[in-house]
Amino acid sequence: MEQANLLNIIERFIDWTKNKMRHNFFKINGDLYFREKEIWWVAFGKNIGFETDGKHDLFERPAVILKKYSKDMCFILPLTSKVKMPLPWYQFVVEIEDKISAINVTQGRAISSRRLLRKKGILDVGTYDRLLDLFVRQFK
Repeated sequence: MEQANLLNIIERFIDWTKNKMRHNFFKINGDLYFREKEIWWVAFGKNIGFETDGKHDLFERPAVILKKYSKDMCFILPLTSKVKMPLPWYQFVVEIEDKISAINVTQGRAISSRRLLRKKGILDVGTYDRLLDLFVRQFK
């Protein structure tokens, strides 16, 4: 790995660490009310290897709330604007605000609600049920 690229990666990790401290120690949005099926902008952070990263200065990307565990925890699936063709089995295509995106069912994770930044939209019941079915099928 060339030195300039390595320095860039280190700088992004440092930036995310500063951002993460803000999310961890301060309730930026106070108590949030969120539900399954909703799509939120989430502070994903700078992750390792092939894990889904956040974008931009806030290290954020949209995600759908697959399961709400409590007012403080939920399980989410990230969205990407990079829809692959032909469509792989692990991408679930949705249209949100007239924009086509894909939900990556293999990149799910449990998060603190402190990572939730702002609500973006909601999936209809039929779409959510098909997504849930695809998610569960990956474990069979």
